[in-house]
Amino acid sequence: MVPADRPSLHDIYSVSNSPEDIAERLERLELLHRIGIALSAEQNKDRLIEMILLEAKQLCNADGGTLYLKSEKDELRFAILRNDSLGLALGGTTGKPIDLPPIPMKDPLTGAPNHKNVASYAGSVRTSVNIPDAYDADGFDFSGTKAFDERNGYRSQSFLTIPLTNNQGLLIGVLQLLNAKDRATHAVVPFPLDDQMIVESLASQAGIALDNQLLLDGQKALLESFIKMIAAAIDAKSPYTGDHCERVPVLTEMIAESLCEARTGTFADFKLSEDDWYELRIAAWLHDCGKVVTPVHVMDKATKLETIFDRIEIIRARFEVLKRDAKIRYLERLAEGDPEPFLATNSYEAELQALTEDLAFLELANKGGEFLSPEKQARIQAIAQRTLSIGERSLPLLSKDEVDNLQVSRGTLTPEERLIINGHMVQTIKMLNALPFPRNLTRVPEYAGGHHEKMDGTGYPKGIFAGEMSIPARMLAIADVFEALTAADRPYKPAKTLSEAMRIMGFMKQDNHLDPELFDHFVTSGVYRAYAERYLAPHLIDFVDEAALLALKPKPYSLPEVRVRRERWDSFLPPYNTPRPN
Repeated sequence: MVPADRPSLHDIYSVSNSPEDIAERLERLELLHRIGIALSAEQNKDRLIEMILLEAKQLCNADGGTLYLKSEKDELRFAILRNDSLGLALGGTTGKPIDLPPIPMKDPLTGAPNHKNVASYAGSVRTSVNIPDAYDADGFDFSGTKAFDERNGYRSQSFLTIPLTNNQGLLIGVLQLLNAKDRATHAVVPFPLDDQMIVESLASQAGIALDNQLLLDGQKALLESFIKMIAAAIDAKSPYTGDHCERVPVLTEMIAESLCEARTGTFADFKLSEDDWYELRIAAWLHDCGKVVTPVHVMDKATKLETIFDRIEIIRARFEVLKRDAKIRYLERLAEGDPEPFLATNSYEAELQALTEDLAFLELANKGGEFLSPEKQARIQAIAQRTLSIGERSLPLLSKDEVDNLQVSRGTLTPEERLIINGHMVQTIKMLNALPFPRNLTRVPEYAGGHHEKMDGTGYPKGIFAGEMSIPARMLAIADVFEALTAADRPYKPAKTLSEAMRIMGFMKQDNHLDPELFDHFVTSGVYRAYAERYLAPHLIDFVDEAALLALKPKPYSLPEVRVRRERWDSFLPPYNTPRPN
């Protein structure tokens, strides 16, 4: 235990003023100063805890050490463990887990502070504990240490255990150093008091730095959880968008990883820092956040006549009325003694047949699964000319709105509804531009808001020339298209096979929708197939003619003048996000 009236560093260092001692003290103080600066600059938690332990070991010339972090369950969890003699390096940046149980801060039965373990004692009392020899120590349970020594042929002797607290005195963790070694003889010795006080100074800085990093990590985790909650809500809003907001980030990161691994070609110099990865991940999760305001009846429109319900049912009822009226006329003719009953029957049956065929045609057109030719659109218009009687009123068989919907040539959306769907990008950009993103996230609006822009400037919502957008924004466009084409949960189309999806994207490359170089990399890197093997049903994964896709050349196009491109860009993003076109 550390005596309450221990000398200060000044008292200790005043004992000897030889040039050698002064030089050593200055060197250690300079090291402590450099460590303090490095601790405040480090932004990665694993590297930070590793730095704390390794620098503390160096200051004391210790053979081993452990750093515990206090968990929400009031336990000390092993965060990093090092032992030079045994060659042990676990936790921290090694990626190797520490398979040791956490130390409870309190007795699970009585709730009293756990003073049996030296680490939990130091954390509870907020005091350093310096033990010359664990095998002769009183008051602490070192049975686990002795069992470890027996298993590994080791001898744990001197221990220095120091609590790490923040500037409010809250416990963050515990630093424990093992087996101090004499710098001259390398023999294990007790931790000198001056070494203890130097490490306590380091621990004071380390506790605050670690607390700040844990708070930042907590804020990041909260932000990511909130963003994922929004994405999950958008997917849950419509059973037909499924897990789109979850799968697009996965595919985007797969593309980014393959670009970072490229050693030749256009993307050989493409790299992402930790902050870049975080920024890309946030943008990918937010790329469709504007859909939160898209009406469900438009987003979920499975057939052309669907609103809150499919209006084909109303049309079926109208056809039943026409059939009923035809039958009434037929029976009246027979009741009135029609001189040619055979002709009346034939006429009635022909009318029923025509009505049945017209209804079947409208039901098929309503599905929107195939291209509707001008001839078929004309037939819909002709059918709409029929009338039916409701009481004394005569009404058209189809309303103008129903005709407009049924005559949609591709898909199920009318031009007005497509504008509503496309409007989710406007809302996405508005929402993201309104957020006060910190410096390391200022490009999120550009990444997330540009995945429907095209290389030739004919995309939406702003018609920006996508070649002036960043590579992450363009890769997000590829991920969005590929996921949509291969998704099996859309109401208006079946899932495409792998070859069909890639063939369509090849045409999009040719038509200057997608970045041609990024698409070619998407093909040659095999990312499309790796994603397919993870998310597509086996029967959809077929042969893809990669050579044919790579041979496709984009059509030539002309750019708008710089003034126009700058105006569009400035209306798309605040000027501080990314460079304007030039």
